[in-house]
Amino acid sequence: MRQGREAADGTATGLVSGEAVHLEVRLARAGSRTLALMLDVLAQVMVAMLLLPLLTFGLMLVLGPDTANVTSAYILTIVLVAVGYPTLLLALTRGRTLGKLAMGLRVVRDDGGPITLRQSFTRALVGATLEWPGLLLAVGWVASLAVLTGSPRGKRLADMAAGTLVVHDRTPESWGWVPSIPPPLAQWATTLDLTGLDDELALAARHFLARSRGLRDPHRTRLGHALATEIAACTTPAPPQDTPGWAYLAAVVGERHRRAAARLTRDRASHALLWPELFTPAQTVPQSRQPAARPGIPAQSGSPPTAASSAPSTPTGAAPLRSAAPR
Repeated sequence: MRQGREAADGTATGLVSGEAVHLEVRLARAGSRTLALMLDVLAQVMVAMLLLPLLTFGLMLVLGPDTANVTSAYILTIVLVAVGYPTLLLALTRGRTLGKLAMGLRVVRDDGGPITLRQSFTRALVGATLEWPGLLLAVGWVASLAVLTGSPRGKRLADMAAGTLVVHDRTPESWGWVPSIPPPLAQWATTLDLTGLDDELALAARHFLARSRGLRDPHRTRLGHALATEIAACTTPAPPQDTPGWAYLAAVVGERHRRAAARLTRDRASHALLWPELFTPAQTVPQSRQPAARPGIPAQSGSPPTAASSAPSTPTGAAPLRSAAPR
C-alpha cells in the first residue's frame, strides 16, 4: 500500500542514479513549465529580432541583393532560434534555459544526471517540430499539453524522445518538527520493534501529522487510516485498544526520533573518547559591558528579543487504529 506515503509526499519522486544512489527530486508540472516557456519565447523573439537583420545583411553582402537571400535569412533565423537556442543553452548550462533559470527548473536525464549535447539537440528538435512552434500548430500544442498532464513524471513529447525530465532546482527547506509521544503511549512505545519501518514511510507519517490541520475530512481520515495500516503491518507489538490513529502515528514517529537521538549521543560520546580535540567546548566570547544610559535615552537590553516558538497542536479527526490493525 503506497497510497498514504504518495499523498503525503506530494510531487516528490525518487530517481536511481547510474551509481545506484537514490535521489529525491521534485518534478516540475504544467504550471511552472508553461511560465518558463513563455519567458523562453520572449527571449527567442528578442534574439530573432537581433539576428534577422544581421543574417539578411550578411547574405545580401556575400551573395548579392536577391529575394531568395531574404527568404534564406528568415528560414535560417527560425532554425537557429527554435533549435539552436535551447540546444546550446541546455548543453552549456547543464539543463537550463533563461525561462527555466528564472523559474528554478532544470532538465536532467531519467537517472538524474546532467543532460548531454545529443539529448539537448533531440529535445529541441522534437519540441520545435511537434510542439512549439510545431508543424501542425494548435494540434501539436494540444497533444503536447495532454501528454504533459497525463504523464506520471510530467514528461512531454520531447522528454520522452530524449529520455529527460524537468525537476525543480530549488528545494524548499523541510520542516524539522517532530511530534512528541503521547504520554499514555510512552511506556508502550519503548517496546516497539521498528526494524521493518523504512525512512520513506516514517517521513510520510511525519508529513501527515504536520499537515493534518490543513486537511479536511474525509481525506484526512482516509489518509491517516492508510498510513496507520501500513505502519501497523511492519511494526510490533500492536497498540493498546481504542488508540486513535493520530496518537499511534505520533508515538511511532516520536519513538523513532528518540532512538535516533540516543544513538547519536552514544556515538558522539564514543568518538569523544577516541578524539577529544574535536569535541572540546568552544570558548565563550565575553560580553561587552552595557553602556550607561544617557538622560532621555532608554537603556538597551543586553540581548535581542527572541520570538516564541510554537509547535503544531495535536491533529484530530483521524480514524481509530483498531480497524486499521492487520488481521
